[in-house]
Amino acid sequence: MTQHQALQLFEDKKIRTLWDADHEKWYFSIVDTIEVLTESTIPKRYWSDLKKKLSKEGSQLYENIVQLKMQSSDGKYYKTDVVDTEQLFRLIQSIPSPRAEPFKLWLAQIASERLDEIQDPELTIDRALEQYLQLGYSQNWINQRLKSIEVRKELTDEWKSKGLKEGMQFATLTDIISKAWSGRTTKEYKVLKGLKKENLRGNMTNTELILNMLAEASTKDISQAVNPESFGESKKVAQQGGNVAKVALQELESKTAKKVVSELNAKKILNAKNKRQE
Repeated sequence: MTQHQALQLFEDKKIRTLWDADHEKWYFSIVDTIEVLTESTIPKRYWSDLKKKLSKEGSQLYENIVQLKMQSSDGKYYKTDVVDTEQLFRLIQSIPSPRAEPFKLWLAQIASERLDEIQDPELTIDRALEQYLQLGYSQNWINQRLKSIEVRKELTDEWKSKGLKEGMQFATLTDIISKAWSGRTTKEYKVLKGLKKENLRGNMTNTELILNMLAEASTKDISQAVNPESFGESKKVAQQGGNVAKVALQELESKTAKKVVSELNAKKILNAKNKRQE
């Protein structure tokens, strides 16, 4: 199953979702949905009681429930009861709530938007822009983040064209690029920022994002110019691409007397921004 995890917002309430690209369907966290519909302070207990009721009734919905790993508020991933869109509509019918009808309309919109995005990838970028704005990121940072997605996609497309494999080889090359310009592998960089499963690029400062983009764009351009014929040659290209950004980083740090790579992450940046606005 090729999965993409995301947060969907319904009336400012967060609902964890997983997109199954293989079957083109969403999976929704049941507990999150129950919290939205019932406004219960203990949605897990509500769901536990409802499961017992569905089980006794021999409900087909209960039999079709699956568990997938989703990120919790502590940053860790746990197995979570989920249902697809069709099953979620059935679940809503079992929960008396004045929010049921607007929630159904919201579900239909989510499903429609995702199918539209498959046909027009530009809509995915628009959706990401909207979500970052809702989470409180600055417009400038969002612009850089969306551009970084485009640059990364161009690089991975280049790697695929050279016959490189997603997974270990992509991760190895990414680490080489990161180590070359920042002095840290992806894992080391995340440790510095106090991250666990969170996305590293989503927690970079503007300057870090720009330098990382320069490193990845340079790697792609060099690869297209020298046409590496093996994984070993691609590793050398990754080092060269990262070095381009390293030169820029060293020049900037010499002018500002400040370190570019920092412990700042999204939470710290947004908290600092909110304090300034108070």
